[in-house]
Amino acid sequence: MGATTVNGGDTESTSLLTPSSNPKIPKDSFHIAYIIYFTLGAGYLLPWNAFITAVDYFTYLYPDVMVDRIFAIVYMIVGLICLLFIVAFANKTSAFVRINVGLFLFVVALVTVPLMDVFYVNGRVGMYGGFGVTVGLVGICGIADALVQGGVIGAAGELPDRYMQATVAGTAASGVLVSLLRILTKAVYPQDAQGLRKSANLYFIFSIVVMILCVVFYNVAHRLPVIKYYNDLKTQAVNEEKEDKGDLTPELWRSTLDIVGTVKWYGFGILSIYVVTLSIFPGYITEDVHSQLLTDWYPILLITGYNVFDLVGKSLTPLLFLDNAKVAISACFARLLFLPLFYGCLHGPKFFRTELPVTILTCLLGLTNGYLTSLLMMLGPKTVQLQHAEIAGTLLVLFLVMGLAIGSVVSWFWII
Repeated sequence: MGATTVNGGDTESTSLLTPSSNPKIPKDSFHIAYIIYFTLGAGYLLPWNAFITAVDYFTYLYPDVMVDRIFAIVYMIVGLICLLFIVAFANKTSAFVRINVGLFLFVVALVTVPLMDVFYVNGRVGMYGGFGVTVGLVGICGIADALVQGGVIGAAGELPDRYMQATVAGTAASGVLVSLLRILTKAVYPQDAQGLRKSANLYFIFSIVVMILCVVFYNVAHRLPVIKYYNDLKTQAVNEEKEDKGDLTPELWRSTLDIVGTVKWYGFGILSIYVVTLSIFPGYITEDVHSQLLTDWYPILLITGYNVFDLVGKSLTPLLFLDNAKVAISACFARLLFLPLFYGCLHGPKFFRTELPVTILTCLLGLTNGYLTSLLMMLGPKTVQLQHAEIAGTLLVLFLVMGLAIGSVVSWFWII
């Protein structure tokens, strides 16, 4: 499929062009580029995690609206529309500019929430003007997510596989960090109005710090020798294509459609992953299963288990790389078996309705979600020429977001 196995170094896909004038690939000294892409992956999901983790506080402030569902619909629809525009006009815009604009929007939205809480809402129930502003900020984060996620995944697609793995693993680390924060705040703060308020502000302050770090890291990344090397490779590939084919402007739409055709099965595999995952997680985990032993800690521990194993799965690909796209894509569709298995945990034999089977299945759901996502994200962009890898990566993000949206709708209207 045009991809080499990963050995932890800066190996190149067979689709990349190696200029004879610079045969030696610069080293990623101290793994700085890897750390930067890992941090960016964690960063662009933290704002959404902050909003959804603080949903208990928002529900307390605005008891007459379905806060979590409104947040999810606004975030995903806005993000999906924005991604469609990015795919349509990717050749006319710079990923560097898109990512910086997106990071700036994230910072603005995240800073506004605690400031509004201090100077306007002030913990008072029923201040629905604040809810309207909060929903608008969720929409801004949806736009920012499309700009940053599409750009970062696209940029990682132009680099060796380890940087895509770093980005995807970072997204899982974001979930683990938020889960640990949730456990900490539940253990430290009382679950009353003031405790929920302190917890929510902690989530947003933590996210602001990480986002500022992302801004600094990203603007350092393009100065690193290893990143400059691959950017030069892309420039050379684009120039060679222009020399061969002349003005490419009339061919841009056809080229994009060709890329869609090339990566479509990787995209459908990713879409399938997230339809299954979102059909079950987090709705089923937080609403459908209960434990007399663990009480309200049960869903928190299940969510933490899912996030930890999602991170494990996304960290496995450098050690266990499946260089067979057909098997990987088939495994994505095989995950549909999770639906009847989780159904059995609600309506099956008594043993299946205990904590152990639910916990094992939840961890396996996270493990397979992480491993297969990382694998297909690494394989997909390497099936096209280097100059088209960014669009291929952005297209895979589009499939991912569609999977999230469809899975969320299924979980809303269909109860296992």
